[in-house]
Amino acid sequence: MSRTVWIAILLLSITAADALASRTLREVARLRGQGASTVQGLGLVVGLNNTGDSASELAVARPLAEVLRRMGNSVSIDELGNTRSVALVLITCEIPREGAMTDDRFDVTISVLNSAKSLQGGTLLMAPLTPGPDTPVYAFARGELTVPDRATPTSARISRGAQMVRDVVTTPAIAGGFDLILDQNFSLGGASARIASEINQQYLLTANRLEAPIATAIDARTIRVKVPPTERNNPQAFYGDVMRTDITSALRELPAQVICDTRAGVIVMTGDVLVSPAIITHRDLTISTIIPPPPPDAPRVERREFAAVGTSPDEADRSRLEDLIGAFDQLKVPPVEQIRILQMLHRAGKLHARLIVDGQE
Repeated sequence: MSRTVWIAILLLSITAADALASRTLREVARLRGQGASTVQGLGLVVGLNNTGDSASELAVARPLAEVLRRMGNSVSIDELGNTRSVALVLITCEIPREGAMTDDRFDVTISVLNSAKSLQGGTLLMAPLTPGPDTPVYAFARGELTVPDRATPTSARISRGAQMVRDVVTTPAIAGGFDLILDQNFSLGGASARIASEINQQYLLTANRLEAPIATAIDARTIRVKVPPTERNNPQAFYGDVMRTDITSALRELPAQVICDTRAGVIVMTGDVLVSPAIITHRDLTISTIIPPPPPDAPRVERREFAAVGTSPDEADRSRLEDLIGAFDQLKVPPVEQIRILQMLHRAGKLHARLIVDGQE
């Protein structure tokens, strides 16, 4: 059954601000020295429905025979036959730039290495993950696979499939000050100077003991922050307060762009992003921006044959993207689906902004 919901953005615009969470500095910046890291390894996926590698391939037969031996069922490679229920795979896990602690769990990506045709329905046997050759094991991965794109069944994911067995510390010690590095997509339009100003303003409002600016823009991506003497007994708490700085106003002053992270399900807008009249059909939802607004007494959400987005009164033929996102949130459209719709709007020339998805334009 398709979803038949009708939306009028003009009526939702009052609540759109509540639907869109404020953006904090933590979402667009990192501490100098922090960086994402990757651990990976080889593993075996079992339980495939005749879509795996041939057991006669030595690259698969050898590790499979070793796994069976460790489980108390020693067999020779010749005894494995021609079953295609097993696949040799590459396992990749990205550890976020904030680092990780023992027993933290992260998603893993699974990729076929040999002749397997599909990983659908498979289960990954426990496999060690390391940052490189001749390095200690940092995590173990296991679990049932999910194939996110049926057009590419040789790639799969396991949600929270890797469990850390070592700490990964990426945050350097904070003493008298620290440098914040803005993400690459926020290095234009004087973003560093505007965000530094927001840090100074909000600290002044909360601390009321600011003798000099604590934040200074060094270049297009670097903001230097001094830890005030009154905060040096607990610099980590001060750093946390700085990273919670609301930068929504600063982002609105930048050129129009939409930055999306499909893994984290995050959409960040800068500037005033507008959408031209369009009709987009995606799965069970149809979005239209070309109908007239409803009468004032119309309910905010009604049952109809399509979902419609009214245009902004300030732009006779355009809607504000933040209102559209607010409507999506009220309809509980998942962030990944929202990103796909934005990609369709952009390809159709209806999204008037630079669109960046997972670092790619």
